[in-house]
Amino acid sequence: MDDLFTLEAEPAQPESADQDSLAAYAQRAYLEYALSVVKGRALPDACDGQKPVQRRILYSMARMGLSFGGANGASGAKPVKCARVVGDVLGRFHPHGDQAAYDALVRMAQDFSQRYPLIDGQGNFGSRDGDGAAAMRYTEARLSRITSLLMDEIDEGTVDFIPNYDGSTQEPSQLPARLPFSLLNGASGIAVGLATEIPSHNLREVADACVALIKNPNLPDAELYAIVAGPDYPGGAQIISTTADIASAYSTGRGSLKVRARWKIEELARGQWQLVVQELPPGVSTQRVLEEIEEITNPKIKAGKKALSVDQVQLKQTILSVLDVVRDESGKEAAVRLVFEPKTSRTSQSELITSLLAHTSLESSSPINLTMIGIDGKPAQKSLRQMFVEWIAFRQSVIERRSQHRLDKVLDRIHILEGRQLVLLNIDEVIAIIRQSDEPKAALMARFDLSERQAEDILEIRLRQLARLEAIKIEQELVGLREEKSRLDEILGNPSALKRLMIKEIEADAKLFADPRRTLIQAEKKAVLEVKVLDEAVTVVISSKGWIRSRGGHGHDPASFAFKSGDALYGTFECRTVDILLVFGSAAKGTGRVYSTPVALLPNARGDGQPVTTLIELESGTQPAHYFAGPSSASLLISSSGGYGFIATLENMVSRQKSGKAFISCGDGELICKPSPVAGSSAAAPLLPATHVACASTGGRILTFEISELKNQPAGGRGLMLIDLDDKDNLAGAAAYTRSVKISGIGRGAKPREETLEIRSLNNARSARARKGKAADLGFKPATITRVE
Repeated sequence: MDDLFTLEAEPAQPESADQDSLAAYAQRAYLEYALSVVKGRALPDACDGQKPVQRRILYSMARMGLSFGGANGASGAKPVKCARVVGDVLGRFHPHGDQAAYDALVRMAQDFSQRYPLIDGQGNFGSRDGDGAAAMRYTEARLSRITSLLMDEIDEGTVDFIPNYDGSTQEPSQLPARLPFSLLNGASGIAVGLATEIPSHNLREVADACVALIKNPNLPDAELYAIVAGPDYPGGAQIISTTADIASAYSTGRGSLKVRARWKIEELARGQWQLVVQELPPGVSTQRVLEEIEEITNPKIKAGKKALSVDQVQLKQTILSVLDVVRDESGKEAAVRLVFEPKTSRTSQSELITSLLAHTSLESSSPINLTMIGIDGKPAQKSLRQMFVEWIAFRQSVIERRSQHRLDKVLDRIHILEGRQLVLLNIDEVIAIIRQSDEPKAALMARFDLSERQAEDILEIRLRQLARLEAIKIEQELVGLREEKSRLDEILGNPSALKRLMIKEIEADAKLFADPRRTLIQAEKKAVLEVKVLDEAVTVVISSKGWIRSRGGHGHDPASFAFKSGDALYGTFECRTVDILLVFGSAAKGTGRVYSTPVALLPNARGDGQPVTTLIELESGTQPAHYFAGPSSASLLISSSGGYGFIATLENMVSRQKSGKAFISCGDGELICKPSPVAGSSAAAPLLPATHVACASTGGRILTFEISELKNQPAGGRGLMLIDLDDKDNLAGAAAYTRSVKISGIGRGAKPREETLEIRSLNNARSARARKGKAADLGFKPATITRVE
């Protein structure tokens, strides 16, 4: 065994060289992969708005002759099987999975996914309810009419072509987009460390913004956002975010907009009515809404729980009190038609609408993340202005390249025609040279001072082109070409002429393809369903083990409450049903969380109540430490065993999440002390505002000081030092008081002891905050300190 151990241990070698090379290789390989995903798959290009797979599909279909036809849709190509398109794309340009290519093709054909679909599909291309498209062998496709804005100038020298994956052919690095499709159709994608979520926009608004920025590059943001008021989603709906929120998202390139469904009320016979939803927020389907309502009205017990939570029961009752029936009547006549029938005709329309908006995806958030590959080839998050500026620069480059490409052809044609014109003027001599010369090409070049290109053309000219009528045609063509040359020279040499041409083309395209806005932009408040709670007096009873209940009225004798064996009373709080219960969790990882729940949701006093853990979601490794119930305006003195504390109101500590709110910072091993009311905490007998703070340490030292020395911390934290503690001493508690406090602890024989200190005794321990205080002869070790009135 020893020999075997030695043999296994011997191969260990110095690690430096091999590990360094391996680390460098791994870093380089992952970086290459990340860049490949970012630039080659996930992010759209700011210039043409397409991802590589989309660009390859469109170019491949254009090569296959699958264009829609002219502006009137006439003489367009017949659709072909999508399997044929996918096969051509994979074979020539996109060496990836066929399903990935087909999914991209399907998305470009879905009118509910793209504001301006680039592919005209025939067959089943899926639905907004999440139904998948039919297999590619069943569906057919051709390019849509608007794709001409991407493809018409592809062969006019407008963009660079690069070798495909195997070098057998060429593919365009970009498409010569005549409008910024990155905004028209938007994009969605996830890369390595990057993501994009660009919403779609209205073509008319985008075109107007382009024209305005071309005319005035210094156009103020306010005027730009007045033109492009916000996204225009394929499914319509209503943006309820404020103009300031939309402007913020556009200026930074990141944000979130609140989008709401649109509906109408249909009046029925005998005073009945129904709510009909006709437009849904982006990414929301009728099926999803139906599933959410089913989940609310037929809730399931959550994992690890024995019964439905109070929230689930209350929400179910709330919805069923206003809603009777919901059904999906969507079809060919109406893409979206969700019908909601109220419980009775007397049900408030606003109450039904608010209930649905607050608890379903009929009102949801739509993210904005304008991340894309910029004109410089680098991925970056852009503002709306930057997107327009980069596209305008790209479009200017396209027009310049197109004009130069056309100018080169015009000059070449003029050069050829001038040579032919010379031939026609000297036709007999040219024929003689050709018949008699051994090298007619050189002879013609020498005799008439022709270029090689002109001489070659003359030698290849047909006899019919020497007719007298042909000379007239040549002259007419030369006149037209020289006029075109002059126009092209002006475009290339005069920036103003180039801008005028850009504007003219943008306006012409907008006139041809523009349509009305679908998404309404009208600011509204977020729907919040307010549960009506009757304001009544109630006493909250909490046991030491965290069982909680409430009993109507005030003035109950604490001794009248019974508890389970081994349990006892923690405390009672006389408050109102509209108040809040706070649960302070034991500090974990240096942070104390505060959990909150409305008093109205607490179980009644029948039986032993229920564990407070059913009302909140405690952080792992923590337990309930302290409790307090009162109005949201009440203020508390919060302290920790490390001797620090601060003041905060209940409303500062309330959270909508059951998981609570991280609010108290503690040192290692420190505990949260029992909170002490400062003012406004008792509904039965309102407390006078506290004037002083009394601190008691476990070592028996007491310090009092004016409460004005503490500060209010709405965001929580650690607070200020209350008392200067020795190394082995801890803060037992701190209480805000006006007249007296009660100190409790354990005396000899493990017997509970308590002592009430009046204001005269407390004044003997008066000093400034953060001092050591004075030793008190209590005869027991303090554990808690509470206020007495």
